[in-house]
Amino acid sequence: MATIPTLSYPESDESIIHHLLTAPLPVSADLFEVTDRCAALVTVLLETKETAPRLALCGQLSHVLTRLAHLCDEDLPSHLIAELTIDDVLNFAMPHCWQETYRMVEYLQSLNLALLGNTLPDKVAQDLTGLLHDMVYILRDYVREPYRTH
Repeated sequence: MATIPTLSYPESDESIIHHLLTAPLPVSADLFEVTDRCAALVTVLLETKETAPRLALCGQLSHVLTRLAHLCDEDLPSHLIAELTIDDVLNFAMPHCWQETYRMVEYLQSLNLALLGNTLPDKVAQDLTGLLHDMVYILRDYVREPYRTH
C-alpha cells in the first residue's frame, strides 16, 4: 500500500515545497499513490502563506487531479481490488451523493482553479484551501474503503 510521503524534513519549508514540485509521480502510480500525492500537496498548501509557492503547489495539484480524474475512469488494478474486497457489509462515511469519485474530483479541480486564479480575498482563499484540504482527505479515505463484491 502507498503511504503519504513524510512531510517532516530537517530543511526549510522551501525544501518540502521543492520536493513536492519536483518529485515525479510515476506513470505506473495507482489510485492510492495519486490520492496520497494530492493529500501531501494540500497539506503543504494549507501551511504555505507566500503567493508564489501557493500558486506552484496549486499548479502541481492541478496536474495530479487531472491524473486522478483519468484513474477514476479506469478499472482498479487487481492488487487494489484484492486489498479492498471484504465479506462483511460496512457503513460508509461518504454521503451517497458523493460516491461517484469523478464528481468529487471535479469539485476538487474547481476549488483548486479558484485558488489558482489568485483573485480571492485572503480570508476566502484561506477558507477554500481548508475546504480543498478536507475534501482531498475525504476522497483519499473513501477510495480506500473496503467494499463487498457479492
